[in-house]
Amino acid sequence: MEPKDSTMTSFYQMLGRVFYATAQADNHVHEKEVATLKQIVKDLWLDVEDATDEFSSDAAFQIEIVFDYLLENEIVVENVLEDLNEFKSIHTSLFTEKMSKLIMDTASKIAASFAQSNKSEVVFLSELWLVLKG
Repeated sequence: MEPKDSTMTSFYQMLGRVFYATAQADNHVHEKEVATLKQIVKDLWLDVEDATDEFSSDAAFQIEIVFDYLLENEIVVENVLEDLNEFKSIHTSLFTEKMSKLIMDTASKIAASFAQSNKSEVVFLSELWLVLKG
């Protein structure tokens, strides 16, 4: 795998954690949040760029794979924003204004998909925005 592909795979895996943490902010991941994520990956993320993972699949599917793994194993994601900030400091070129907007839009839609965003999700989204802008 070329470095670009491995970096993008890691990027999408990180986003899977971020989007799972968004859904989990209220301590419960709802089916509508899962469905929203899957639809957004299909509609938007698969067309972002052409990187493939080690199985020659579009690397953007790593978002779903990581999200599903965390959900299936009922893992509580901790320090995801700190991890994202560290990843961002290493791979600054990935976090363009357009990419940061797509990340925020995706997280916001996940949070709003079940009974709109609650206080814990709004706090998480605000903190995510600070990481992306910083």
